[in-house]
Amino acid sequence: MTTPERRGTTTVSDRAVRRIAGRAVTEALPGGAARATGSSAAVRGGRAEVAVDVALPYPAPLTPTVRRVQDHVTARTGELTGLDVRTARVGVTALTPARTPEPEGATETTPAPSRTRVPRRWWSQRRLPLGVLTLLATLTCGALATDLILVHTGHRPAALWRTGALHWLYAHGPGEPPVTAAALGCALLGVWLIVLAVTPGRRGLLTAHSPAPATRVAVDRGAVAALLRDTAVGTEGVDTVAVRVRRRRATVRAALAFGDRAAARDQITDAARRALAECGLRRPLRLRVAVRPLPVWTPPPAETAPVPLGAVAPAGGS
Repeated sequence: MTTPERRGTTTVSDRAVRRIAGRAVTEALPGGAARATGSSAAVRGGRAEVAVDVALPYPAPLTPTVRRVQDHVTARTGELTGLDVRTARVGVTALTPARTPEPEGATETTPAPSRTRVPRRWWSQRRLPLGVLTLLATLTCGALATDLILVHTGHRPAALWRTGALHWLYAHGPGEPPVTAAALGCALLGVWLIVLAVTPGRRGLLTAHSPAPATRVAVDRGAVAALLRDTAVGTEGVDTVAVRVRRRRATVRAALAFGDRAAARDQITDAARRALAECGLRRPLRLRVAVRPLPVWTPPPAETAPVPLGAVAPAGGS
């Protein structure tokens, strides 16, 4: 009998668990209505933690649909890997219109374009700067009002902080360094508030065309990058893929382990363009694809050129 210390062990990598979880998302709903936009996994011994970002069909009840995807990904990943998979974390990053089957004989009609103007950028409400500014103004004005009420109604002397501030301002002129530094700080704060007021913010969101009127839709740049990464990884011979999505351009860099470099680049470009078209972005991204061979890259076998008619073949041995 083989002793336990001499037996082999099977190790499942994080990458394998992540890919299995991403594939399991497409099996959770009928017709592959759910799509994985990103996934992550961490294996610790015989246990695994899985998290997936998904795009779900719309309209659909969100809570039961997410629960169904969560249960299926957890069970399917544990079944295929043999690991003890904890309840998968599911994040919904996009909602896609569900395709309803058309009756036989019905003609396909093109929906009328929505008259709602799609914004070029998704404007932020600036809640944090607005909240900080409001809090500071409330505390300052509240303290000043409280001190004035106590002075006039309670016949109490003015607070030390108010009289001290007035004496300090009376003794220091505009040309002194502390006053200049305070004025410069106030000017920079004012410029910063003006920039926040006139710029959209939310640079991580890309606006998209909405299938319903009076509805605004935005897609996270991380979700677009994950979608492009998944489409490029499916190309034959591609080992690793790095994707960077900006506001106006998407860059896909793929490492090729074997196969024809030009053919792989064309396949990745076509798949990425189809994926970007499905996103329905208001401002289409400029696509850039770069394919570099790995040090272990195996070139495709060279094809033997046909001998033209009338050519004399080289003489053999004797």
